[in-house]
Amino acid sequence: MEICFYPNLILTTVGWNGGEVNGIRSPYLVRAPDAEETNSVGDIYLGTSLSSNFWCVSWLGLSLMERWRGRVALVTGASVGIGAAVAVELVRLGMKVVGCARDVGKIQKLAAECQSAGHPGVLVPFKCDLTKEEEILSMFATIKEQHKGVDVCINNAGLAHPEALLNGKTSGWKNMWDVNVLALCICAREAYQSMKERNVDDGHIININSVCGHQVFPNADGHFYTATKYAVTALTEGLRQELRAENTHIRATSISPGVVKTEFAYRVYRDNSDKAAAVYTDYKSLEAKDLVHAVTYVLSAPPHVQIGEILLESL
Repeated sequence: MEICFYPNLILTTVGWNGGEVNGIRSPYLVRAPDAEETNSVGDIYLGTSLSSNFWCVSWLGLSLMERWRGRVALVTGASVGIGAAVAVELVRLGMKVVGCARDVGKIQKLAAECQSAGHPGVLVPFKCDLTKEEEILSMFATIKEQHKGVDVCINNAGLAHPEALLNGKTSGWKNMWDVNVLALCICAREAYQSMKERNVDDGHIININSVCGHQVFPNADGHFYTATKYAVTALTEGLRQELRAENTHIRATSISPGVVKTEFAYRVYRDNSDKAAAVYTDYKSLEAKDLVHAVTYVLSAPPHVQIGEILLESL
């Protein structure tokens, strides 16, 4: 049986008699290997054995995300863009989300919006400068004290400076390395130790990577940034191997998007808004919600399934 994911296709679940099951919508479909080519849709939850090309399994995605309800997720870089979108969605799904960033005011606003919307989870803002290890360690200590520990760690924070290899500033290179690589490693290490201390064997570490972690593009401004993302690719695989050697079911996943329309380019080219805007006009962009789909897809995979890498690009 094959589980398929269609992020842009949302089907309403129907029963074997065509009756709609209200309130359940999902992009998850299961294809039976012996299914005949037909347009009929059956719901595996209702126990149908009708021949069908695809069985809609809304219940599968919902039930597998249900195991995360009430558990703790850390999302770095949660004030804007992908991190903010992911944090809010996990709160909507019932998780307790610690969202960290230097600009904690924006996360506080998101937390208030989540509360007003009546989401079952909670967003906990935390001010943290990821370039300082002592602040990261203090954050994990606070999470341990107040929330017992981290079950899901989403290393989303990342930045870029237009510093070419031939004439770039060392300070820019160092800042990229500190945030994109070292902070990611420290958070992954501390998250694993938190899980191990509490005998959590189904945790998940998700690194938000980039297509730049798999291909070097002819853009001098992005070459050092690309090097940091190649490091994330290697580190995620190394992390996966070490977790396997420890005989744990804690999973590690890299999610590598192409261009995503957020504030990212405007921060890179903060003194040249035209150049920043061109990034999103020259390339068809993904949206933050596309990354949200990817994260929830990864988290909703059955506990024995390891999704190592997702590459996302806009058509």
